[in-house]
Amino acid sequence: MYEIWLVMNIVWEIALGLWPVLLAGGLLWGVLVATAWRRPGTRWRAGLPLALGVGAGVAALALVLVPGWTQSSLSEMGYWVDWANLLALAGGFGAVALAWMWPLAAMRRRSR
Repeated sequence: MYEIWLVMNIVWEIALGLWPVLLAGGLLWGVLVATAWRRPGTRWRAGLPLALGVGAGVAALALVLVPGWTQSSLSEMGYWVDWANLLALAGGFGAVALAWMWPLAAMRRRSR
C-alpha cells in the first residue's frame, strides 16, 4: 500500500508543477466540447468508435514508449507496482486522447 500512496504523492507533486498547462488544456478541452455540443448535427455516438480506437492506439503506444521516456525498459519491470504504474500511465494517455478525439470525431461525422 505504501508504494501506491507514494506514487499518488509523486503524481500530485508533478501536477502542482504543471498546473498552468493542465488548466489551459482543461479549458481548451471544455471549449472544444462546448463547440461540438452547440454545433447542429454533431453525432456523439457516431464519433465514439473512432475516438475509442485512437484512445486505445495511444494507450498501446504509450505502453511501449513510456519506459524509454523514463530512461528504463520493459525488462526492468520486475515488481507489480512497476506494471501497475505503467498501465496507469498508458491508460491516462489513452483517456486523454479519447477525451480530445471524441468531440472532434463527433463534429467530423455530422449528419447531412
